[in-house]
Amino acid sequence: MAAKESAFIQFLLEQLQWMGPVTARRMFGGWGLFLEGLMFALVLDNTLYLKADAESRGDFDALGLQPFSYERGGRGIALSYFQPPEEALDDVELLLTWANGAYAAALRSAAAKRRKT
Repeated sequence: MAAKESAFIQFLLEQLQWMGPVTARRMFGGWGLFLEGLMFALVLDNTLYLKADAESRGDFDALGLQPFSYERGGRGIALSYFQPPEEALDDVELLLTWANGAYAAALRSAAAKRRKT
């Protein structure tokens, strides 16, 4: 892990511990951030993306925040993970507000999956 990447992950983990025991796991060429076994955030190229769903996506859209997207087979694919406002990385309370919203989206997603099975 590059030192710059390591420092950013450590920074996020320290800030997000107020939510509970947040952990980081390597995945997708980046990192997944987890709380109680649920992934609520994705970090790629030192950029944080938070989980959104139908209930919370409007908060991201209202601020013009972009989803994580990539190209596969010549077409663009957007995931339901969005960048938080830039100022959230400088304000732990704001970061926690957005991260808690992302965790709530992860909880709703997990509950919906359980209902389908």
